[in-house]
Amino acid sequence: MAKNLVIVESPSKSKTIEKYLGKNYKVVSSKGHIRDLATTGKYGLGVDIEHGFTPSYIPISGKKKLIAELKKAVKESDHVYLATDPDREGEAISWHLKDALDIKDENYERVLFHEITKDRVLEAMQKPSKIDDDLVRSQETRRILDRIIGFRLSKLLQSKTGAKSAGRVQSVALKLIVDREREIERFVPSEYWTITAIFPDFEAELFSFDHEELTLKCQSEAQKVLNALGKEYRIESIDQKKKAKKSKPPFITSTLQQEASTKLGFSAKKTMTLAQKLYEGVEVEKEPIGLITYMRTDSIRLSDEFVGSTYHFIEQHYGKNFIGYQKKTKKTENVQDAHEAIRPTSIERTPEKMKPYLSNDEYKLYRLIYYRTLASLMADAKVQQTTVILDNNNYQFKATGQVLIEDGYLKVYQDYESSEDKILPAMDPNQKAVLSTDQVQDEQHFTKPPARYTEAKLIKEMEELGIGRPSTYAKTIDTLKERDYVTMEDKKFVPTEMGIETTDKLQEFFQDLINVRYTADMELDLDKVAEGKKVWNQVLEDFYQLFEPRVKNAFDHMEKKGPQETGERCPVCGNPLVIRSGKYGSFVACSNYPNCKYIKKEAKEVKEIMDCPLCDGKIIEKKTKRGKIFYGCDHYPKCTFASWDKPIPEKCPECGSQLVQKNDHIKCSSCSYEK
Repeated sequence: MAKNLVIVESPSKSKTIEKYLGKNYKVVSSKGHIRDLATTGKYGLGVDIEHGFTPSYIPISGKKKLIAELKKAVKESDHVYLATDPDREGEAISWHLKDALDIKDENYERVLFHEITKDRVLEAMQKPSKIDDDLVRSQETRRILDRIIGFRLSKLLQSKTGAKSAGRVQSVALKLIVDREREIERFVPSEYWTITAIFPDFEAELFSFDHEELTLKCQSEAQKVLNALGKEYRIESIDQKKKAKKSKPPFITSTLQQEASTKLGFSAKKTMTLAQKLYEGVEVEKEPIGLITYMRTDSIRLSDEFVGSTYHFIEQHYGKNFIGYQKKTKKTENVQDAHEAIRPTSIERTPEKMKPYLSNDEYKLYRLIYYRTLASLMADAKVQQTTVILDNNNYQFKATGQVLIEDGYLKVYQDYESSEDKILPAMDPNQKAVLSTDQVQDEQHFTKPPARYTEAKLIKEMEELGIGRPSTYAKTIDTLKERDYVTMEDKKFVPTEMGIETTDKLQEFFQDLINVRYTADMELDLDKVAEGKKVWNQVLEDFYQLFEPRVKNAFDHMEKKGPQETGERCPVCGNPLVIRSGKYGSFVACSNYPNCKYIKKEAKEVKEIMDCPLCDGKIIEKKTKRGKIFYGCDHYPKCTFASWDKPIPEKCPECGSQLVQKNDHIKCSSCSYEK
């Protein structure tokens, strides 16, 4: 019997850490949260609003047996180490474990594993602390806020519009998408023209007249310029400058999601799943090793030890002149937690060395993280920029060129960020030479509307506006897709009719609460709770005093959307047939209910998906009693194949398991493979 018990969140992490700690330690997993708010009390919130917003917690469905096993393990141990993830949510999980498992203050320690490597795990075990109550209160406040807003607004929308849900961050993110769509719809393109002089080795574009900026709004204005031009262009000036091109800082959660989206085509959810695996550990030569530091962080700080070892690595492999000493990153202010940036746990574990131990997608993400971190500590790249101004009858044309003269960090990061050379022919800045050409091109253009959001752009916007937290972006985006509030076209968000209607209704009644400013201010309040500068239930009280009267007003005055007519008539009474929603999904019935109770019996359509991978049957689309779609074999109960996600007739190239389709992407039903 081990005297020391260590509780972590992830089962795979528990196996890795137990190997590091040895026989005197037993490491078990809570498998994430073990409790959540109850659904009892006023409005089913699980929160006693009248008595200081006291929460009521119950075991998560299916976790009672696990809690009993954990209680037994605690009783059999002399000391407990709570080693859940090193962030606010992890702090709250540790508090729930301590409370639910009846762990005494003197019998536990809180341990933070920022990276899962043997040295760092052993080091963390030597520096235990206690649960940070302020962090727990901050996370608890966030959860209660989300419960109140989610339950109250979702109930409102379901009863009035048929929409599925609303949320504190979700609804503001949806508003950004809807607002952008309306910008696009309102946009009126403006015509403009460009004029380009074409020389044998380069081109120069008209930009001013008599050294005043010139804009050509129509063809007649462009033709006037063409008529005024001669064949000779006098070199008015040649300006050459050396410029430093600086590398970007190492990744934080949001920038990793953005860059993985644009450079690798990964969804935010996929990126975080892969990063979790790299953090928790992979088998490298039969030794479990975490390859990256904790992936939920908003700090670009790097430890002195890592910076020092990386400088040594750069000097050994690239030369001393490639070290970017001046770019040592420091801890930024107002970050959520005192984490480092997302970085490799060892700069010596190059992507090429780790490739045999990683899946294809894991390797791609690890390579991106590794070289971004390495580049952040390397010298600036240097370019020579040349700008040539030409004059033709008092019209000025500009030509620019750029040549990379020192690689700097681009030596390792050129696959993700290029610096293309654009070479101009040699010109003597001391001579006022004259160039000649009769090739001049005029071209019509129209201004373009703002682009729809991609996942990367939406995450960037949410981060800059202070909406939500980086660790929640992936879940927020997934929820918008699952609720059918948005669709994806060319990897861009397009709001559905339901998404637009939901936003409009919320703005009609909650304009001062469901907006960017209020949501961002609430995040600042949650930060202050975490810092001990605000009282958690006072934050909730201030919010509720604003929120609840508006909810009651919306229940009283929001117009209820009538059911959609099908265009058919009731065969019993002749009134229109409509689509209604029920406990087990939608159905067609008479609009004259309850006077007429006719319900149209729909012929069951069997949708065959593919051959069953387990037998000679067919996989078909089925529905649960509650109307939720799933996929199962038509030979049931002889064959028990079933999946919530739609299977496709392909096997995973990584592990050979069944591939399934969810929303707009394809993934493996067993491993982290996704395409």
